[in-house]
Amino acid sequence: MPSPEWVPDLAASSRPIYLAVVGALEADVAGGLLRAGQRLPTHRALAAALGVDLTTVTRAYAEARRRGLIDAAVGRGTFVCASPRAGGPVQVEVDLSMNMPPQPEGAEVQARLAQATAAVLRRAGASRLLSYQPSGGSRAERAAGAAWLSPLLPGLPPERVLVACGAQAALMALLTTLAGSGDTVLAEEFTYPGMRAAAHHAGIRLAGLPMDGEGLLPDALEEACARLRPKALYCIPTIQNPTTATMSATRRAEIAAAVRRHGLPVIEDDAYGLLPGTPLPPLASLAPELAWHVSTLSKCLFPALRIAYVAAPDERGAGRLQAALRATSQMAPPLSTAVATRWIEDGTARAMLDAVREESRERQRMARAVLPALLAASHADGHHVWLRLPPAWSAAAFAERVRRSGLAVVPGSAFAVEASQGEALRVSLGAAPDRRTLAGALERIAATLEEAQTVAEVV
Repeated sequence: MPSPEWVPDLAASSRPIYLAVVGALEADVAGGLLRAGQRLPTHRALAAALGVDLTTVTRAYAEARRRGLIDAAVGRGTFVCASPRAGGPVQVEVDLSMNMPPQPEGAEVQARLAQATAAVLRRAGASRLLSYQPSGGSRAERAAGAAWLSPLLPGLPPERVLVACGAQAALMALLTTLAGSGDTVLAEEFTYPGMRAAAHHAGIRLAGLPMDGEGLLPDALEEACARLRPKALYCIPTIQNPTTATMSATRRAEIAAAVRRHGLPVIEDDAYGLLPGTPLPPLASLAPELAWHVSTLSKCLFPALRIAYVAAPDERGAGRLQAALRATSQMAPPLSTAVATRWIEDGTARAMLDAVREESRERQRMARAVLPALLAASHADGHHVWLRLPPAWSAAAFAERVRRSGLAVVPGSAFAVEASQGEALRVSLGAAPDRRTLAGALERIAATLEEAQTVAEVV
């Protein structure tokens, strides 16, 4: 019998097998590894693939149906639901699941975008924007990227900078440049779901490493390097997604020393690195010969530009990555690249970043005033909160409860590289259209936290 397409890895789970299957299903749906409408293996096929009793899979699928994750049609099979349906259809009024920068009042983002686009199209030679562009960007566009990164990497030569079609494209290109199918890449125990999806697609194993309040533990990194012989380390040193942990200068120096001892390349996802008013030194400044620094405008300005900048360790590395970008995404969108370049050159991008930072600080103040301090981890300049739940709640049940009140949040299982300990979820503050809407959403979350007596749905 051929193996089914989706087979969860349950080796690291300490939960009953049927719940481990449900947890893996939740995580893979939230992380994008399973798409809405995708057909799942039959009960018998999955039981055979996992080496478990048929009734175990039947019980797991029944629980997944109860949670609204899957549905079944007689004669057609079992499918991933387009959206959770438990309790009937509920419209999401406030989506706090997407981690994006807030749009500050008075920033006039749409007007600025219209003006910049018109100006770019009026200039001489604008017709070239309708054609193919160099993979990795032109000299002027790469110089703009170096200027954008200058608060973190001063003196960065444009020859080491590449323009990518968003951070996701850059991360995929870096993964396939540094590792191959069957290889191991290290990551924090909770990490960006886009990296999980990219690694899965490339057949690369992610190994999650323990963290504390400052992020990745140096001793755990040392041990994993000796035991697993990894090809690279992927980490988010500043305002880590999802935990908000930020490495101190000392911790960064320790991590840099460890990767240098092992000659381990680092993919430094610094999506949030420019948000703090006083940026910390990136790993790319501490281990420049090993670090690939990825910075995206999606978390500083807005996602629709689809522009990210990658600083390579050297020009040779930049050439390797340029080839990978050409093979995977051809080029960054020319019009967006031109607008981003113009904004960086005339100071608009920096002014917008300042406005986003101030709005984020205000929204974080609002969250701190409402959410219990002992449960909510945050960074004053970040866009999200990592909310640990009381023992009475599972993250899946909590997310479903607030969904029924019109809110969307992401359970921690979507970020867990391996079996996660404890229950938590990410609450993104930036997607709410204004502070008033966000205040109401936070109040609903706080009220749900107080419902400790309502445990009927808790597993």
